[in-house]
Amino acid sequence: MTTAATVSGRIATFVAGQTLAATPAAVRERAKLLMLDAIGNAYAAARFPFARVALDALSTLGSGESVVIGMNTRLALRDAVTLNGVLVHGLDYDDTYLPGSVHLTASCVPTALGVAAHLEASGAELLAACLLGLEIDARLAAAANGGFVRAGFHATSIAGAFAAALVAGRLMQLDADRLVMAQGIALSTTSGNLQPMQDGSWTKRMHPGWAGACGITAATLARAGYVGPSEAYEGRFGLYPCFLGQHACAADVGAITRDLGERWEFPRTSVKLFPACHQLHAFMNAAIRLYRERNMTPGEVDSVRALVAEAAVPLVCEPAAAKRQPATSYAAQFSLHYAIACALTRGRFGLQEIEEASYTDPELLDLAQRVEYEIDPDSGFPRYRSGEVIVTLKNGEVMSRRENILPDEPATADDIIAKFLQNTEDRLGREKAQRLMDRVMTLEELPDARVLAQALA
Repeated sequence: MTTAATVSGRIATFVAGQTLAATPAAVRERAKLLMLDAIGNAYAAARFPFARVALDALSTLGSGESVVIGMNTRLALRDAVTLNGVLVHGLDYDDTYLPGSVHLTASCVPTALGVAAHLEASGAELLAACLLGLEIDARLAAAANGGFVRAGFHATSIAGAFAAALVAGRLMQLDADRLVMAQGIALSTTSGNLQPMQDGSWTKRMHPGWAGACGITAATLARAGYVGPSEAYEGRFGLYPCFLGQHACAADVGAITRDLGERWEFPRTSVKLFPACHQLHAFMNAAIRLYRERNMTPGEVDSVRALVAEAAVPLVCEPAAAKRQPATSYAAQFSLHYAIACALTRGRFGLQEIEEASYTDPELLDLAQRVEYEIDPDSGFPRYRSGEVIVTLKNGEVMSRRENILPDEPATADDIIAKFLQNTEDRLGREKAQRLMDRVMTLEELPDARVLAQALA
């Protein structure tokens, strides 16, 4: 079977052949901003207990030369990538490509940073590999048409393993045939389900970093000549037939390579301005607008109804008792009831709202008890995320607000920079944070990617 005859072959040809110079300037700039956002998220996460536990655990496997963002410890390459993925994704503050319900940077950025430094690649080579991985990641996830979520899988880790294999393979300078093998090998490593969203446990945080480690393993084996299947996506037991089950018929595998290299998808990814599941953002925007318009107190609220996409229910609505009283910060980030209570009461949802003092606040929890949800027949999922909040006050007054989060609604460069500085200044100080930002934003000028890695340590 020729390379051009398979989906993985067409992807491989693109990844092996696309040059940074031939990539539009706007695409290159957006990739650097997304890298900056990912790094900032990692710094913000480093002070949380899950980060320390993960570091302590992975450190027992041995040391190495690869940098962990914001920490002094160095680990072996795959362990450092795993931990950096935990940090980037750990607060659920990372970007979301809405058509695929996928976080792009959490696998691609740690893999690109780690492998580029390991191989002493240039900053330009790092940037090229990263943006190519981001593009394929977006397309692989979107082709499922919401099927990964419906089947109970986490698209970020499922698609991320293939994207990471391509990032690592590009940096290893694999030819198209070896990149086909890398994708085939990745098919046997990819994993990650949505069960942790049911109880607020920690394992979702490790998915993208694990995908990065899987991708590095796949590319390394392919480089040595290890043989993987050539039909990683469309084969009888390929990605979509195997992982989507009854939802496989809705997949559009042809969309993965349609207009590849001519129409860039990853720049459409939305950068989060709330540290919570993206399924909640439209609801928080709506509730914050109601808060600003009416400035109500929790005691005035009789009840709240929210109209929710059916696919979002297992993530942010059920089990209802646990969502109304989140037991952990992660549970709080996936609770529709708690998010709406915060937005209506405080007019915000930031890092403070995922601290224990907030998610155990009696006033917030009391209001969360009065939040109910209904299935929204006009949700628009997965094309966009909608959120309608209907508040009934004790005096009989009814207020409602509906907001949509569209896939073409990314944060501005100024928003991303402000978020990065907010996430890093308390750890680095303003001057050092600014220097790190400048280094990322001029990445292609670095002769050695290790310079950036040193700055992250």
